Amino acid sequence: MEPLELFLMTLVTGIMVGGIYALVALGWVLIYKCSGVLNLAMGEMTLIGAYVSLTFYSMGVPFLLALLISLIIGFILGILTERIFLDKLIGEPVLSVIMVTVGLSFFFKGVVELIWSTDTKVFTPAVFSIEPLKFGPIIVGEVYLWSFIAAIILLVIFVCFFKYTRWGLAMQACADDEMAALSIGVSARFVYAAAWAIAFMAAGVGGTLLGNINGLNISVGYLGLLVLPAVVLGGLNSVPGAIVGGIAIGVLQNLSGVYLDRYFPGAVKDIAPFVFMAIFLLFKPYGLWGWERIERV
Repeated sequence: MEPLELFLMTLVTGIMVGGIYALVALGWVLIYKCSGVLNLAMGEMTLIGAYVSLTFYSMGVPFLLALLISLIIGFILGILTERIFLDKLIGEPVLSVIMVTVGLSFFFKGVVELIWSTDTKVFTPAVFSIEPLKFGPIIVGEVYLWSFIAAIILLVIFVCFFKYTRWGLAMQACADDEMAALSIGVSARFVYAAAWAIAFMAAGVGGTLLGNINGLNISVGYLGLLVLPAVVLGGLNSVPGAIVGGIAIGVLQNLSGVYLDRYFPGAVKDIAPFVFMAIFLLFKPYGLWGWERIERV
């Protein structure tokens, strides 16, 4: 294969995987925007949504319907998680809430292992054809193309929800200035519950798409955590930043896997995003579109 063709294929595949990362990153950003909390259970939320979709698909339910059911269940689980574990922590120090999400991470992982075990599972029969698609010199797997399209459609839906619906505007108002939002009647409890519900939905769809690419096991939860560099790159409270960051990290991961793995064998593609994040934070600690906090003393 010619070097240029290899580069283009790697770049295109990275963009398509990055679209899925952007979808999961949206869940990170949404919870942080509304509550200032970094949700460290996002990887396991990704895992649960993927297994729910797989379970219904294995029962003979069409894939799109299984995905829709996963969205509904994710919405319910998100509300229950917020109401049971986090509702009483409204107004408490942020660090306390973050530590609760760490506990949720272990709890969710234990539930997944108890119900679905740790064995690798695949969508059978395959949802997407294994025959690659050719666009001139570029060859792309069908699963990557359709996963990217699905991720972009859902991202557009979520962005429109935030910009044009009453609920979405209420969530943005609470994120911008919680006290001002409360003074005009916006319910913080509703906003936090909705944020967790939508984050659970986005994570579940992202996990389902990732499971179609590489199979599904407990390591998909780590892929959900791999999205953290994308969130940091775009800015922890920026929805457009989550999209750009997700695609950028997908490209970086693929390029490093192709060009650096020969020199540093041993999963360099999984390490590269975190190395990049550490270096990037030295120069842009708030990300590309994050809010810069300026305190006057």
